[in-house]
Amino acid sequence: MINVTKTFLPPLEEYQKYLEQIWDSKQIANGGKLWYELQSKLKEYLDSPDLILTANGTLPLQIALKVLAGNGEVITTPFSYVATTAAIVWENCKPVFVDIHPDFLTIDETKIEAAITERTTAILATHVFGNPCNVEEIDRIAKKHGLKVIYDAAHCFGVKYKDQSIFNFGDVSTCSFHATKIFHTGEGGAMFCKDPQLFKKLFYSHNFGHKSPTEFYGLGINAKMNELQAAMGLAVLPFFAKLLGKRRNVVELYEKRLNFSRMRKISIRDKTFWNFSYYPIILNSEKDLQKIQRALNDQNIFPRRYFCPSLNTLSYAHTSNMPFSESVAKSVLCLPLAHDMDNKNIGVIVENINNILLSN
Repeated sequence: MINVTKTFLPPLEEYQKYLEQIWDSKQIANGGKLWYELQSKLKEYLDSPDLILTANGTLPLQIALKVLAGNGEVITTPFSYVATTAAIVWENCKPVFVDIHPDFLTIDETKIEAAITERTTAILATHVFGNPCNVEEIDRIAKKHGLKVIYDAAHCFGVKYKDQSIFNFGDVSTCSFHATKIFHTGEGGAMFCKDPQLFKKLFYSHNFGHKSPTEFYGLGINAKMNELQAAMGLAVLPFFAKLLGKRRNVVELYEKRLNFSRMRKISIRDKTFWNFSYYPIILNSEKDLQKIQRALNDQNIFPRRYFCPSLNTLSYAHTSNMPFSESVAKSVLCLPLAHDMDNKNIGVIVENINNILLSN
């Protein structure tokens, strides 16, 4: 079976050595030695602002919205994983959708200002498939209108834009360390923040609001990463560069062998160091997509429809039509991409796609 993604498991002995430290310390919960070690190593490796490790990748979105959005309207993208919109609604904010750029698939920054009202408090944009939004223009708009910016950077571990970590942009950036991601902690995530005062508020918000065991800064929840998760992250991190190189090789083979006369690929924004997190193809129709999906499934190969449906069509978030997002959501298919894919598997995938498209 070949799935759209495959979890990288480090050598067992690498994980084991961190587990031995946990057994020695008798500390499994948050705030242990491994938690701090992973936090420090990630900050150095990514050349990123301060970060807070969390139990999963959705909690940072919820906390950022709780702290920054104030139950207001949040301008966002309809083309993302459901967690992006769900977090907005969950935190009693209203999602206001702006359509996407047809080439980059990120929020169309030229349409943001028209969606701003007196109730708008924040912009929550997604760097789709690790492809950066137009962060400069979004920053300009936010400053002009006094809005906060949160980036859903779930796919962006290792991504750089103009030689900076993508996590440097926005008031808060969030990332997922789910097992399907290139870097993972089994389940987990992080939020990144440059402003010391905001960072302090985010930190206590992820820890029940604690100031001390008997004092509280304010409202908080439990979003803390535990030592077992941190141990996995520490075991995986040394392999990241090698994993990135292997995934790059798979992408290069796809791009060399696929026939793009009847489909297209995502345009990666200029001056981006991409992390090859996903490989989406955009078909001319949903019918073509379904033919390809069925043919590959018959051979135990399982690409996935990221992201379908367009989020503006969800029952709890429906607004006006989003033509580009709705069209792309019906026709985008992410091909299998993993560190250990071989030429034979890639060849089978490419041959099926090319044959189906050329036979139409």
